[in-house]
Amino acid sequence: MKMIDMGIMEDEAAQTAAEYLMIFGGIIVIVLVAVISYQNYVRGLGGNLTNGSEIQSVENNLQDINQTLNQT
Repeated sequence: MKMIDMGIMEDEAAQTAAEYLMIFGGIIVIVLVAVISYQNYVRGLGGNLTNGSEIQSVENNLQDINQTLNQT
């Protein structure tokens, strides 16, 4: 028992590190569950953004603003 008792018994840094790892692991699990749950929603979102009329409207407005600023 003398070889083990080199201050390791009183050191609480390892316990704190283990607690932080458990918290971090829990957060990773929650994020993975959320990503898996909303996987289909995120996939469908890409098509709406590229083909949506809102994007075209914003692009047209930006082109109009650019032309207006270049004329002055």
